[in-house]
Amino acid sequence: MSLRFKLLIVALSTLVLPWVGWQFVRQTEGLLRQGQEQTLRASAEAVVKAVDALGVAAPVEGPVFPVFRARQPMVVDGYADDWDGLLAYRQPAGSGEQARAQVLLAEDAGWLHLLVEVRDGTRARVDARDRRVATSDHVVLELQRGPEQARYRLASAAPGEFDAPAGQPVRELPDHIAGQWQEDGSSYRVELRLPRAILPDRIAVAMHDSAAPGQPDAPLRRLVRYDADAARVLAQLAPDRTQARLVTPEGWLTAEGGGLVAEAADAREDEGWFGGLIYRGLIAPALTGSRALDDAAPRLDVPEVRAAAGGQPSLSWRPGARPGEVVLAAAVPRRQGDRVTGVLVLEQASRALPLLANRALTELMVASAIALAVAGGVLVLFGAVLSFRIRRLRNAAEQAVGSGGRLAGPLPLVDSRDELGDLARSFGKLLQEVDAYTDYLRTLASKLSHELNTPLAIVKSSLDNLDQHPLGDGARAYLARARDGAERLGTIVRAMSESHRIERAIASAEAEDFDLDGLVAGCAAGYRALAGTRTIRLQVPEGAFPFHGAPELIAQALDKLFDNARSFTPEDGWIGLYLAREGEDAVLTVANSGSRLPEALQERLFDTLVSVRERSSRGAGETPHLGLGLYVVRLVADLHRGQASARNRAEGDGVEFVLRLKGMPRRRLAAGD
Repeated sequence: MSLRFKLLIVALSTLVLPWVGWQFVRQTEGLLRQGQEQTLRASAEAVVKAVDALGVAAPVEGPVFPVFRARQPMVVDGYADDWDGLLAYRQPAGSGEQARAQVLLAEDAGWLHLLVEVRDGTRARVDARDRRVATSDHVVLELQRGPEQARYRLASAAPGEFDAPAGQPVRELPDHIAGQWQEDGSSYRVELRLPRAILPDRIAVAMHDSAAPGQPDAPLRRLVRYDADAARVLAQLAPDRTQARLVTPEGWLTAEGGGLVAEAADAREDEGWFGGLIYRGLIAPALTGSRALDDAAPRLDVPEVRAAAGGQPSLSWRPGARPGEVVLAAAVPRRQGDRVTGVLVLEQASRALPLLANRALTELMVASAIALAVAGGVLVLFGAVLSFRIRRLRNAAEQAVGSGGRLAGPLPLVDSRDELGDLARSFGKLLQEVDAYTDYLRTLASKLSHELNTPLAIVKSSLDNLDQHPLGDGARAYLARARDGAERLGTIVRAMSESHRIERAIASAEAEDFDLDGLVAGCAAGYRALAGTRTIRLQVPEGAFPFHGAPELIAQALDKLFDNARSFTPEDGWIGLYLAREGEDAVLTVANSGSRLPEALQERLFDTLVSVRERSSRGAGETPHLGLGLYVVRLVADLHRGQASARNRAEGDGVEFVLRLKGMPRRRLAAGD
């Protein structure tokens, strides 16, 4: 992983800043939300107290039958077509078996309409005035007005009109009720109407099934209807831009006032659907309020009302009708003593809260993005500069030691006052130590050869003098061994002196233009006589190969490589000399069959005093091999701005030594020449 990538990862840690800002915006929005909740709840409780103080009648307690406003002209025909839109609010007549009878009440300017639908698949029908009506299928309707109470058995022998008399004499209530009876395969319907002049206070409805005889009974229920007077009071008490609704504990609407109108927003501040999405997704908690509160329904059967009916005030948030709008609803109980007689639902639509939160979050996101981009850019730039300096120091350290162990030049960054400067100075000190040691090793051979010449001459002269004296056969053998050792030591000293002279000769060599193709071909012709039974392979380009360099040194390098190849090639093997052009470079390859090179020596083979033949030469009693031949090859390659390398052949049948030469630089003539 690169340093710049690591710094980029570090830069990503600045993402914690927008996260902290986001949390701050959410907490601020939560505090604003709590303040708005407390304000609206206090307003709702104040409205409840004002409603009680103004004497607005509380909704009736206990089971009720809601009376709805007729939405269209009603025709008494026994069909439910006129009741569209109200059928969802049918109420069961009672519990148990009585729940099969569904009751619906509606009123218009002159009448109170009643629709009863009974699920009953049996057929036992008689007219309402038949004496057998008590044992047949019928509906019992009980009316109460003041102290007077009357019961009617609604029945018909066939679909159509029926006329049901009162079960006892009455004064204010009707003595008979006419209506329509209709039925299908699984149920029957009863529809009738009562004049508003004699509206009952309470109604009870029960059904009698001939297949399940028993005395039908259902409790009398009060009628609850929309209170226009209470609605006018609520409209005056409701705070601006709020909607107040007064409902029974069961959720039936009795009055409402005000309206949900959010504060006007500048068109430039309108966040639209995207702002609403940001607010609901990133800032606000889940808007779990009941969406049923949005409907203008006659009943609010929602969790907020049920909680308030149980005596516990309730608060909820829900999305508004327009994008970027939220609605806060507060439901508080209306009490008489310890009893809950109704629920006030106060709602307020708001656009300011989402706008403020969205604006704060947007500014935070923009500022965070700019800060992140700046921080990331600065860190990446710093990483790039730091990486460049480190790579520069690395490249200089790798190239600090040139051919022959000489220092190529001073290291960069040594004048810097930071950690990289300290590292560069430490590398410089280390390289100076290496250079001093390398210089010592470079001059060691000449020093040793100079120092060993005198004692070696003394040893040889002493052995010559000793040879003039009479010695026994045993002493002669020791004298021969001593003379042989002295000769070998002299050979070593001469080789060391020769290496030093070669280095100086190579350094002072003069360049000239010559045909490298002819040089290689001539060397190959001379090697054939020395190869013995070994095969010489030659491959050179066609035509002349002009080259600028020292031909004697290149020939000497080829001699060293050929001598090395011959030493490791078996008698029936082969030695190859190849010349090729690659761009502006001349590539000389000397390959041979035979044993492979050890992997550990392939990189060090051209260093001085390194040889693969050391142990074998000593064991065979031959002249010791000091590993100076390939060292000379490397010096020749360096002089021609090239390099020398050795590797095992890909075919696995031997090794190859490669000289890649660019040629010696041409010297410029002085202006006076």
